[in-house]
Amino acid sequence: MSKNRPVIITCAVTGAIHTPSMSPHLPITAQEIADAAIGAAEAGAAIVHLHARDPIDGRPSQDPALFAEFLPHIKAASDVVINITTGGAPTMGVEERLQPVMQFKPELASLNMGSMNFGLYEMLNRFTEFKHDWERPYLEESDDRIFRNTFRDITHILNSCAENRTRFEIECYDIGHLYTAAHFLERGLLKPPLFIQSVFGLRGGIGGHPEDLAHMRRTADRLFGDDYVWSILGAGRGQIPLATMGLSMGSNARVGLEDSLWDGPGKLAASNADQVRRIRTVIEALGHRVATPDEAREILGLKGRDQVNF
Repeated sequence: MSKNRPVIITCAVTGAIHTPSMSPHLPITAQEIADAAIGAAEAGAAIVHLHARDPIDGRPSQDPALFAEFLPHIKAASDVVINITTGGAPTMGVEERLQPVMQFKPELASLNMGSMNFGLYEMLNRFTEFKHDWERPYLEESDDRIFRNTFRDITHILNSCAENRTRFEIECYDIGHLYTAAHFLERGLLKPPLFIQSVFGLRGGIGGHPEDLAHMRRTADRLFGDDYVWSILGAGRGQIPLATMGLSMGSNARVGLEDSLWDGPGKLAASNADQVRRIRTVIEALGHRVATPDEAREILGLKGRDQVNF
């Protein structure tokens, strides 16, 4: 592994896992999301992974009108790669989730590689008081909720985005998801290099043990060889430790308040930029450097910021 290699930091600034009552720092409004994305980019993120929320009560939303309130502002202020979710929230159907990507034609979009249990209910052990009436049921009912991503759903998303030349952050929550990505690569619906985002520590997916990370790496190496770019997403308190292990094995890293609200034990992160700075410190301590947005574009084979529809 070469020293001083460029490492891509992705920052997922708000997501659809955490609810507004969990942290006063979670971006909700369009201005907050834009400011968080721009701040993360200034701190060293080459990619920002974006969801939208209803500005009134903070619930996840895939309404393109909400995305339109922050996408142009981020693009005008930064050359960061803008990655729009096709995951939305586990409560949404695939057509609803696909709307923003179809309208805005981003360089990059997220894509989950399989249907799965997606348990958020254990967060009720820590968080007990909520400002909005949707928050508690959203968490409680996740014990009987499947995040649907069938082979047909994935095929539909890939085919729908093909003409737009949008590439994908391929989110793999378990070993089987790597095999699903290999299946779509073999079918020609995914094109190398694959940007594999290995996700650890969410209830319903692979755990956060170092052996889980090593198993993901071995399997991806065997399936994809040199045709993939690897990144690590550790949920919750595993964010920095797992990313650090991955970095030592040649990975890139994802941070952000979508994935973890914390910036150390018991300490809420005051901003997405704080998490970017923390992982940047690790990257540089390992003798590497953070990739610029244009380096990320070259590494991932993206179409360019002038080819989007916002």
